[in-house]
Amino acid sequence: MSAQRIKNDSFHKLLWPLVALGIILLFNMLFTPGFFHLEIKDGHLFGSLVDIVNRGAPVMLLSIGMTLVFATGGIDLSVGAVMAIAGALAATIIRPDYVKGILEYGELRPLFIVVAIPLILSVAAGLWNGILVAYVGIQPIIATLILMVAGRGIAQLITQGQIVVFIHEPFQTIGSGFFLGLPFPISIVIFMASATYLITRKTAMGMFIEAVGANPVASRYMGVKEKLIKVAVYMFSGLCAGIAGLIICADIKAADANNAGLFLELDAIAAVIIGGTMWGGRFTLAGSIIGTLIIQGLTTTILTIGIAPEITLVFKAVVIIGVALIQSEAFRRTVTNRFAGLKVKRR
Repeated sequence: MSAQRIKNDSFHKLLWPLVALGIILLFNMLFTPGFFHLEIKDGHLFGSLVDIVNRGAPVMLLSIGMTLVFATGGIDLSVGAVMAIAGALAATIIRPDYVKGILEYGELRPLFIVVAIPLILSVAAGLWNGILVAYVGIQPIIATLILMVAGRGIAQLITQGQIVVFIHEPFQTIGSGFFLGLPFPISIVIFMASATYLITRKTAMGMFIEAVGANPVASRYMGVKEKLIKVAVYMFSGLCAGIAGLIICADIKAADANNAGLFLELDAIAAVIIGGTMWGGRFTLAGSIIGTLIIQGLTTTILTIGIAPEITLVFKAVVIIGVALIQSEAFRRTVTNRFAGLKVKRR
């Protein structure tokens, strides 16, 4: 495939998600006063647009990892549970005696320990998923469903079923601090997205991932270590989920193993699909980011205009179906032929 054709394909994948995002922004510009208002306070940027990106940061991280998993022909249903595990472990490290009923704080744990141990466990969870998929041969949806169910139970075991609250200012910066005027979660997303882009588009890794997703048997015969690639992307997905879990935990200053990350795996999957990465083969990180902005922008819009939050899922479903159908070349061809047929009949 020529470079020009690849660029055109990437543009077409991003076109309709951008149109959907533009419609949401246009609606808010017309009906939500002050939606585009931005201001700087104490050197920090504030505004509705910033809030949308900030609140969508955890799902953006999930969608970055999920995109690579999708590109290999897989799926990761366990990312929400991994988020819960990471948050539960971080909170327990900060207050190890809280679950025993001891409310006094002990020695302040170093930030490196609070962050590193949960992330190592998150990567290990991804390794488990990757081994089940690549080496044991279990279908990705089943393999990750195991950890989706068991992982939340593990998180509840870590916290003994309690909501562990804490005060740890260095760690809280991850969820509610600022860096260069932007909320820290946005800075983390920018870093992870940039690093992922460089690894997948400036090295051979991206080509290997797409080759495995397009035809795993052919890629194996070409010398690509298909199983290692699959394990690597699941480990990376686990890492992204762990970071997202730390952001949420640091933001609310508590670990809620029962609700942290609940159903966010569905938002991440929806964002990837809306962004144009339907299944194995070619993928687009930018599309997944745009898909997350569509979901978060839609959620914010629904809440702002006073519609019941329960209806949010219905709107999400409609948007996902609409964008997915529009991106389908077969669907567009069918609609075009149908309209062409109607014009001929009218004549």
